[in-house]
Amino acid sequence: MAQPCGGPHRFLNNRAPAARRNMDIIKIHYAFTFDDGREEVFDLAIDSRSLEVLNTPADDLPEWTRLEFHQCANCPFTPAAMPHCPVAVCLIQVIGRFQNVVSHNETVLTVTTDERQVSQRTTAQKGISSLLGLLFAASGCPHTSYFKPMARYHLPLSSEDETYYRATAMYLLAQYMRHKKGLEVDLELDGLKSIYRNVHKLNTMIAERIRSATRADSSVNAVVLLDMISNLMPFVLDENMDKILPLFSSYLPAAETGQ
Repeated sequence: MAQPCGGPHRFLNNRAPAARRNMDIIKIHYAFTFDDGREEVFDLAIDSRSLEVLNTPADDLPEWTRLEFHQCANCPFTPAAMPHCPVAVCLIQVIGRFQNVVSHNETVLTVTTDERQVSQRTTAQKGISSLLGLLFAASGCPHTSYFKPMARYHLPLSSEDETYYRATAMYLLAQYMRHKKGLEVDLELDGLKSIYRNVHKLNTMIAERIRSATRADSSVNAVVLLDMISNLMPFVLDENMDKILPLFSSYLPAAETGQ
């Protein structure tokens, strides 16, 4: 049985097996503080080896998490092998706790990692989108597992330009590692475009799952924000490469950067 990412209020609770508690854990703390004083806190614990969210067993998972419920057309799993969608299972606690939050509600989001603390006043949908992006990457879904390096070095509330830069840099570093292993490499970024096309399909179905789980629009619109980048990436990737070309003038002949 697939397992949800956490207990009633935390993504890692004290009932986790001792062996699991003792492994190297990456901890990321998300705190939403709304103008009415309400606070929602998420303590994420990510296995530093698998880069997947640590979880505890749970029964009675919601209907909308079943694998075949709005299953992605490109899903690699079968219900027999994976009864519940791993991405959907990771979202249970998030969806349930933002039931009464609408997209435009303002919040102060504070994200704390071992390296730094980031705090920003933003909208609920943008804050939730940042959290969901991290959960998607660490959920165990094969289509989102390519983003595990970005999850490891999580950048909360990153802009579109930052996301394009980080995703491209990550992909090209992966190609270098493949080269060092004697494997075929892709310097045209065709594989990255394909990854984002698959994630776009996943986002569409996850949005349908969430619509059936909540009447609030904040979580659905958070996925929509994520999908804007996924949907546009294959089309604007080359344009963005031209846009950031001057940043690399020290590596290139002057004529190549127009200087």
